[in-house]
Amino acid sequence: MKRIFAFLLFTALTGVMAFAQMDIQPVAIVRLTRSEPITVRQLRTEIERLSWQEMASRLGRVPTTSEVNSFVQSLGMQDRRQVLDLMINERLALQAAERDRITVTDNELNQQIQQLRSQMAQAIRRQPTEDEFAQAIKNETGLDYPVWRDQTRRQAIVQKYLMSKKEAEIMSVPQPTNAEIESIYNIRKSEFVRPDTIRFTMIQVPYTSDPASRNRARDLADRLNREIGSNPARFDEVVIRGQTPTSEYQAGDGGYLPRNVQAQQAAGTEFITTAFSLRQGEVSRVIDGIGAYQIIKITETYSQRSLDLDDIIQPGSPITVRQFIAESLYAERQQAAYIKAQQDLVIELRAGNSFQIMENNLNW
Repeated sequence: MKRIFAFLLFTALTGVMAFAQMDIQPVAIVRLTRSEPITVRQLRTEIERLSWQEMASRLGRVPTTSEVNSFVQSLGMQDRRQVLDLMINERLALQAAERDRITVTDNELNQQIQQLRSQMAQAIRRQPTEDEFAQAIKNETGLDYPVWRDQTRRQAIVQKYLMSKKEAEIMSVPQPTNAEIESIYNIRKSEFVRPDTIRFTMIQVPYTSDPASRNRARDLADRLNREIGSNPARFDEVVIRGQTPTSEYQAGDGGYLPRNVQAQQAAGTEFITTAFSLRQGEVSRVIDGIGAYQIIKITETYSQRSLDLDDIIQPGSPITVRQFIAESLYAERQQAAYIKAQQDLVIELRAGNSFQIMENNLNW
């Protein structure tokens, strides 16, 4: 019995060791300026990362481990080869950037990350904490923050290297003519409609998931509501108080809000229904919003209408329909030029003997 057990244990350990050995085998070697292997383990990890993002996009939520594993198992040799090609292209560009002394400093990287933090702050109407930002990155990419930061740096270096080599081609696309703009407008005229839109000032008392926090927020919102009554002047006084550092609530201009599906998803059905039932100058009751109790006053109202070429695209914006079409068309042309520049650079970097693929190690 002991001999049988020892044999089974030896067999199991041998299998584990063989798997581990396979995991560190190179599936490709990049050697533009130096020899740099891409291991089977690194390829597996990249496939799992991209599979996680694909599943998250399809499902509209964070996928489970079993869902990701199932998706990974459904991939074939061609899928693995495509991911490997992307990894090779990145390593070639990074080696070329290193050769040409092109880097991304911590300050440049932090500025790029701060832009994402600012976008998140606009979405949640306050600055996110470090933990909140890291969790948002995890939910969006499936990566822990340090890994995501390192990946962001690599992508920034690749982009900087591309622009150093191909900026002239990317930036030389022609501006659209008036005839092109008018042609696109006439084809898409039915799309250029401004929905019912309001501008509002808002008093907001946020709360957390803790029931006690919600009760405190409700009590404060009710007190403010009683103080305001139906008097718009008192509403303005409460808004001014809410802008002081010692205030227990937030207040200020809420901006322009169109009546559409996206706004309803972002603000909540009760908020949209209440806001668009008010006339200009009217003050609302307490609204049970998403993560906060709110009181609003309507400051501007705009009815739905079809837009001409020289109408502004939306209230509060200086951009006309003509400018919007011109900028969109120019951006499309630049994107096409950017993609072609990427393809040209990949061809240049792959020329010669700059990498080697071990086809046998793609089989697992």
